[in-house]
Amino acid sequence: QVQLVESGGGLVQAGGSLRLSCAASGRTFSNYAMGWFRQAPGKEREFVSAISRTGGRTYYADSVRGRFTISRDNTKNTVDLQLNSLKYEDTAVYYCAADRWGSGTGNLDAYDYWGQGTQVTVSS
Repeated sequence: QVQLVESGGGLVQAGGSLRLSCAASGRTFSNYAMGWFRQAPGKEREFVSAISRTGGRTYYADSVRGRFTISRDNTKNTVDLQLNSLKYEDTAVYYCAADRWGSGTGNLDAYDYWGQGTQVTVSS
């Protein structure tokens, strides 16, 4: 079992920045690829970014590539998502997730554990 707790969400103006963090506990963090997803009101949950177990590989949705940066610290059991140049359409609840068997993927169904989410609201 892995417990995931997100933090860092909030209200920000368009063009601003936020840094989301996800703290993991329970199992060996470095055994898991990690991902960030988001869900806006009335929409399905969608892939944002993922990172491999060692952090050597990162993946991004086209909509955030060049603006968001994922990173992890296996000594602190955390995975962060830096959100820059935020847009109104980035408004959503952001979730981190852990994938025991993969190397980082945008496939939502591949993830075994999920956090409760943190709200990001971007005002236009």
